[in-house]
Amino acid sequence: MSSDVEQFVHYQIANAPVLAYPFPHFYVHPVFPGEFFAELRARMPGPKNYVRLDATGTVPKGAYPERFVCSLTDLEEEEFQSGAGSSFWAEFNQWIGSDEFARLVMFKFRDGIAERFGAGNEIRTTTDLRLVRDFTNYSISPHTDAPHKLVSLLFYLPYDESMLDLGTSIYAAKDRSLRCEGVGHHPFEGFKKVATMPYRPNSLFAFFKTDLAFHGVDRIEREHVTRDLLLYNIYVNKVVGTKPEKPARLRAAWPWQRA
Repeated sequence: MSSDVEQFVHYQIANAPVLAYPFPHFYVHPVFPGEFFAELRARMPGPKNYVRLDATGTVPKGAYPERFVCSLTDLEEEEFQSGAGSSFWAEFNQWIGSDEFARLVMFKFRDGIAERFGAGNEIRTTTDLRLVRDFTNYSISPHTDAPHKLVSLLFYLPYDESMLDLGTSIYAAKDRSLRCEGVGHHPFEGFKKVATMPYRPNSLFAFFKTDLAFHGVDRIEREHVTRDLLLYNIYVNKVVGTKPEKPARLRAAWPWQRA
């Protein structure tokens, strides 16, 4: 991938302000150069490349039937097998899956990482990257993600700005003592919506996992919706160091939210 594209993305992410409430997050637009985003959209795979999320074994059978996923590694292999000489997905996957990109993302949330794991500890991580496609009736209620999640990046990939309201929302629990390590989902009615990240072409919503990182998507009631995004996750595999780990409760109690 062009170094100009990489530098543009690095610049946009590195200089985006991190907002602290109700959990550390940031939003970037644009995140890719315009021409690159147009090419990315033009190369989006067709329906045959996607599988239902519940067929991957990552969620129970029957869960989220309106969500489909596509592996970038599969696209890279298909690209190679076609013999067309194109290397778009291979180059993109190599760059965005690199240690350099992961370090850039983790540096954004360095304060949270130090608070969560101890400043003297080293964390070993893995990344997961996939295209996601949601359809009408998709929804996911407030949750904070798995306990070993570190950071999530959601690259929004719509064609136009006709679905701005379909972005991921962040929530604050009505019960101010509620904390969640990430072992379940919670009813919408127990939360107040703080903000919705606009589902805008060529934008990025990123957040740091805490026990207050409640986020979700309201049910998509509009007909004939296709909601495309690129999901990038960083997970903690191991913590190495001499200092004890701190609980995964970064800034979990604002002055008016004491448990």
